Amino acid sequence: MTRMYFLDPNPSGRSTVLLLHGLGANSASWTFQLPPLIEAGFRPIAPDAPGFSRSPYNGKGWSIATVAQSMADLLAELQTGPAHIVGISMGGVIAQQIAFDFPQWIRKLVLVNTFTALRPERVGSWLYLLGRFAMVHTLGLPAQAKVVARRIFALAEQEELRQMLITTITQSDPRAYRAAMRALALFDSRKRLAEVRIPTLVITGDRDTTVPPPRQKLLVEGISGARQVVIPNAGHAVSVEQPEAFNRELVAFLQE
Repeated sequence: MTRMYFLDPNPSGRSTVLLLHGLGANSASWTFQLPPLIEAGFRPIAPDAPGFSRSPYNGKGWSIATVAQSMADLLAELQTGPAHIVGISMGGVIAQQIAFDFPQWIRKLVLVNTFTALRPERVGSWLYLLGRFAMVHTLGLPAQAKVVARRIFALAEQEELRQMLITTITQSDPRAYRAAMRALALFDSRKRLAEVRIPTLVITGDRDTTVPPPRQKLLVEGISGARQVVIPNAGHAVSVEQPEAFNRELVAFLQE
């Protein structure tokens, strides 16, 4: 039986939507998506990945592949049948791995502000990522949380969102967070994207400074039949910053 914590607010929904959160976030990051998905008749399931918020981590073997396996195991345990998989940032990387390893569990794939390989094109982006990696190994999660929150929610009016993200990140198991950062830095799906044979939508925030839109376009170019939707006035946390536009695109794609 799974030890992962997960939200399952509509178990009678006609088809399942598995929602995979980003690095340092948790199941609550999908709060704005749950009501419209339920209203559309879906069964949204939002787990906390191992080591994040309420899901435990034993300190061993955290990798993209093992987390993908745990998500497939969750679907099998709940007997959902094939599900729509939606992943943002780190969650989008895990969603890709599920598509490679467990395609039988996926009906449609939605990749949000995520990447094929984390290879920044600008010096500033490299310095930001290298600084984060060094910081989490020296100053710890509280310092990391403040830096990440300031970058993702940079506007003055986003102070409440910044504080919420800081709190959420500091609830992570530091071992899982560090392992996830290493795994994301090493992830490279460019040679495997052609294996994906399921309907795929890439949702991009036009102001994403963590994974710039051109990097996200590589997913569209590599996955046959995939298409990209760009949400205006949205950064890396597009599902929170522009929930109405995001939900409209998400539900429409899943209902096609």
